[in-house]
Amino acid sequence: MIFDPLYLLMIAPAMILSLWAQWKVKHNYKKYAAVPSSSGLTGAQVAKAILSGNGLHSVRIEEVQGVLTDHYDPAARVLRLSPGVYGGRSVSAAGIAAHECGHALQHAAAYGPLALRQTLAPAAIWGSKLSWIFIMVGMVVHSLASLTWVGIGLFSLAVAFSLITLPVEFDASRRAKAILPTLGLVSSSDRDGVAAVLNAAAMTYVAAAASAILTLVYFLLRANGSRN
Repeated sequence: MIFDPLYLLMIAPAMILSLWAQWKVKHNYKKYAAVPSSSGLTGAQVAKAILSGNGLHSVRIEEVQGVLTDHYDPAARVLRLSPGVYGGRSVSAAGIAAHECGHALQHAAAYGPLALRQTLAPAAIWGSKLSWIFIMVGMVVHSLASLTWVGIGLFSLAVAFSLITLPVEFDASRRAKAILPTLGLVSSSDRDGVAAVLNAAAMTYVAAAASAILTLVYFLLRANGSRN
């Protein structure tokens, strides 16, 4: 399928957007990691201040290895921050820590899209893995063509997961941008840097959703073409 000109033509815009978004994230993260935040607090301290300020004392903060591996685990109620964010005293560290706290705040408020994403996650993971097998077998073995539609149905779960991720991530960033100045954790001069880092990160999710949608459209076109 990767050698199909139609697939390459359809997926090219999403691939370009994805490469640009990844470059933008790394560029902005590195740029503002070199800019000390006005509060002088580490990312872990920023996270603790936000969580404590919202009564989320039961959410733990842990360091996790890697770069930009930061995430909130709703099942374990743990905020995991990469070393550069956990111990960093930069604008990047403050913004990313606040974003992950945004997910913890969503969880505490029973934010609908987050709950839906949690529910959909297992099916989306397996659907994404198994869909390719069904689709390829269905397209190659004509007597099993109906399997193609089973695979498309499974892949649709991954597409739905990508789409529901968008409001979850954008809302977490919105919460972060609002709460940092409210608690006095960043100054007005830090806000542009925080916004630059978080906006760039958001574009990676837009690119992922675009890629998933275009791939689904490709599958539908090929499935209809085979049937006709």
